[in-house]
Amino acid sequence: MKKGMLKTRTSLSSDNQKKKTRSFFLRLLLVLIVDLMSLWFMWRQAEIGNYTIVVIVSIAIMFLSIVFLKDDQYPLRWMSVGLVLMLIFSIYPNLMTLYISFTNYGTGHLVTKELALKQISNETYLPEEGEAYHWVAFKNELGDYMLWLTDSVGDNFLAMPNLPLVEDEFENYGVVGFGEDGVPTEITGYTKLNAITASIDQNLSNIKFGDVNNTIQIRSPKEAANLRPLFTYDEELDEFTNQETGEVYRLFKGTYVTNYGEELIPGFNAWVGLDNFHEIFTRKALREPLKNIVVWNFLFPAISVFLQFALGLTIAILFSSPDFKPKKLVRSLLIIPYTIPSLITILIWRGMLNPEVGIINRTLETLFHISPMWFTNKWLARGALILVNLWLGYPYYMLVTSGALQSIPLDIYQAAKVDGANGWQQFLKITLPLLLVAVGPLLLMSYIYNFNNFNLIYLFVNGGPPIPGAALKAGYTDIMISFVYNLAFSGGRGTNYGLASAITLFIYVIVLGLTLIQFRFTNMWEEVGENV
Repeated sequence: MKKGMLKTRTSLSSDNQKKKTRSFFLRLLLVLIVDLMSLWFMWRQAEIGNYTIVVIVSIAIMFLSIVFLKDDQYPLRWMSVGLVLMLIFSIYPNLMTLYISFTNYGTGHLVTKELALKQISNETYLPEEGEAYHWVAFKNELGDYMLWLTDSVGDNFLAMPNLPLVEDEFENYGVVGFGEDGVPTEITGYTKLNAITASIDQNLSNIKFGDVNNTIQIRSPKEAANLRPLFTYDEELDEFTNQETGEVYRLFKGTYVTNYGEELIPGFNAWVGLDNFHEIFTRKALREPLKNIVVWNFLFPAISVFLQFALGLTIAILFSSPDFKPKKLVRSLLIIPYTIPSLITILIWRGMLNPEVGIINRTLETLFHISPMWFTNKWLARGALILVNLWLGYPYYMLVTSGALQSIPLDIYQAAKVDGANGWQQFLKITLPLLLVAVGPLLLMSYIYNFNNFNLIYLFVNGGPPIPGAALKAGYTDIMISFVYNLAFSGGRGTNYGLASAITLFIYVIVLGLTLIQFRFTNMWEEVGENV
């Protein structure tokens, strides 16, 4: 008997070991596939200079490899993918936003310093002693180019990269014959490019023909010239000198500028410290519009949430009576706005409020001879936004308060009637406090959601009407998040990711504060419920 049990245990142990071995090799194969794909991705990102994402992905794949290959890390496997996604799509963007807020990253400062130096150094000019030529291009099968040049007095030259210009004995370079216009009809090994093909060939304009003492570059579809580098770079002093004017451009926070404020483009992404935050508080053309935006940003969610809750609660109370027979049908109809995607609803309201063809304005004009300008008057635009948001949000609170009302014991109301409390007193002293226990945290959550309700602001009126005198794109219905979007992506005067990131940090601090208040008030409302 003991021998049979021993054999069974040995067999089970052997089977378990085989399963563990198979599981390990399957995990090893999966890890190898993921690691190889990640290494390829990191290599491509390193090629274009995205070293931060290389570091993040490296940390992620090392973490996944350890978790999936070590048996004692089994509990972490269930949450490892979620942790990695949180690192890549949440923690990393937040850290990048924090970093960018201390830089000048934006239009004119999008590239690295190395790329900026290269682009500035490639700028050329035609000096007074320089000669201009009419050109015809030839190209061989290897992709090498040759130019036939004709100067202003009719002299001809053959130009090749890194070689002196050829003035005669063209036949030694493969020129077989000439056409009536004096241009070679054939060059051995080369094909003549027609004017259209040559003019759209982007490689031609980047090639320097001739030698260092007589460099020729194409600068238009018909003209090549003795172009010279416009700027010389002093690596020791880290400054550029304009060869044509003699102006010196010195480095200042990622931009090379003269003493008169003239800038070289492009600049490069550089650390500027607290400049973006200083600009928010000191630049009047930015500070004044931002005041309006911040005040409206606090008022808009407060008014919206109050009206949504009030209307939803009113409807819930009106149709909570058991004697009202068609209440299920009415509730079904009233909940329709909640079932339609908000994107479609917002666009429908935008069409209905159109000042020219919208049904609301046409009705008002027929009945009262008025046609409100919903999108150009700041107060009407704000009122329209609140109206649309009320339509979008009241069904939610109707559902929530309906359920909360049913959970309140009827005995409490009967006791209140005995004590002589009227309906209004019962609502203020019993219904509302007990509702806040359940609905209070949801009110704050809705406030936080509407504080960053970008979709409604952008789709309905795009933040308009514009604020006069604003240095950047800003409107009377803009909230901070839509203003940040304009700064970062659609400002009209270029992007300013650094300033947008700085304002985003303020939004983060405000939302964090509201969240902490939500936690505090949740406990407070629970205490209120216990005392009722």
